[in-house]
Amino acid sequence: MNERTVHIKNSLSGKKEPFVPIVKGKVGMYVCGPTVYGEPHLGHARSAITFDIVSRYFRFLGYQVRYVRNITDVGHLEDEVNEQGEDKIAKKARIEQLEPMEVAQQYTNLYRDMMARLNVLPPSIEPTASGHIVEQIAMIEQIMANGFAYERDGSVYFDVVDYAKKHHYGQLSGRVLDDLLAGSRVLEGQEQKKHPADFALWKKAEAGHLMQWRSPWGMGFPGWHIECSAMSIKYLGLPFDIHGGGMDLKFPHHEAEIAQCRAAFGSAPVHYWMHNNMVTLDGQKMAKSKGNFITLGQLFSGDHPLLEKAYSPMTLRFAMLQAHYGSTIDFSNRAIKSAEVACGKLRKGLNLIDGLRANGSENVDNDLSAQIVNTCERCYENMDDDFNTAETIASLFELLRLAHKLKQDQDSVSPGTLTVLQNTYRGFLTDVLGIRDETKTSFQDELFPEMMDILIEVRQQARAHKHFEFSDYIRDRLATIGITINDAKESATYETNRSQ
Repeated sequence: MNERTVHIKNSLSGKKEPFVPIVKGKVGMYVCGPTVYGEPHLGHARSAITFDIVSRYFRFLGYQVRYVRNITDVGHLEDEVNEQGEDKIAKKARIEQLEPMEVAQQYTNLYRDMMARLNVLPPSIEPTASGHIVEQIAMIEQIMANGFAYERDGSVYFDVVDYAKKHHYGQLSGRVLDDLLAGSRVLEGQEQKKHPADFALWKKAEAGHLMQWRSPWGMGFPGWHIECSAMSIKYLGLPFDIHGGGMDLKFPHHEAEIAQCRAAFGSAPVHYWMHNNMVTLDGQKMAKSKGNFITLGQLFSGDHPLLEKAYSPMTLRFAMLQAHYGSTIDFSNRAIKSAEVACGKLRKGLNLIDGLRANGSENVDNDLSAQIVNTCERCYENMDDDFNTAETIASLFELLRLAHKLKQDQDSVSPGTLTVLQNTYRGFLTDVLGIRDETKTSFQDELFPEMMDILIEVRQQARAHKHFEFSDYIRDRLATIGITINDAKESATYETNRSQ
């Protein structure tokens, strides 16, 4: 394993801290995944790419990473702060006249497909909230047994005021409880709460509610916050190394997670909290009401009035990586076009660098060799410094500049230095940053013409031996997938309307 020290900006302390794993050589990381009731958008991409990079770099250094990213398929209400309105998935199901799990599965599949296109590696474990009701109920019971929650008419609420008498509530978000209580108002349907700042651990299901489960308090469904606490602890233990998510989740979601864990088990759940910043569009926050809300599907197809053209998944990924994950990204056609050009240059540079050869000459340029080695080391240093992808990209461009210089005289560096250059450039571009070549066809596409030639040859032999039924079977089966066979006297050709 590469014994380097990675520094992480810990949202809990507000400082960069050296990463010290709980178990040497291993990283346990939990990231809040999507609520699957709609198409994935730029915000989903930002968070997924951010923590894909964290996972990739730790693996690149030789760590064994257990990466858990959840799917929220129940308990997320329309007004998440005040816990009002319908469950988002249940509402979508009602509108589209589907079962809630149909909606959840449809958008889970779409999310996974879009993440694959962005070259976001799948997590080690991808648990669902609905699949862990038992664990959530058990944790709620423990919180109640410790005196930090109460039941009212089938619903269970976390007692924030009682908790704050013994523990610091607001340490992650910087919120002050007195201000929260003073600024809160009792909304309709929340009269059961002792205090307006209390949040639901379990909600009683009203008649006709589409998603509900049996519990010690009656039929109902879990609150939004309890799912992540229960699932992260189940798969990563207590405490675990890293918890990630979007900046908008600091309060109330992540603040509630800390409180729930301390209330149930008496200890903090996580050593390092990480939060990625938001994506804006031409300086404005994205919102459907503003008409500047762009889904990933629209970005890749170009089907949106604000888009000048379609952009590829790697272009978007590269654009995201050009800024540090903790800073805001302002998305615009101009910015993403610039990213498209820059990404293309680095990808082409890989072919140049891979093609360099050193012949072992004694005429070594020590200065050039030192520049190459130092720049390779900076790639590591940049990533060690809170996963600074923007500076890493700058170092890769510097390596490409040096490679162009080296191309003029490939004997000017030793074979060892050249190997360091090639391994570093390829490793950081493809393995760490996850930028892949989109110009190459897939393995299946490359073999398609050859496979069709074999099928036509088999069919021609069948016809020659008067096995017309088998011959027609091949023709008809190909027709069902959009491939038309055109028979001639001594040969055959094919046409396809399938997109390859």
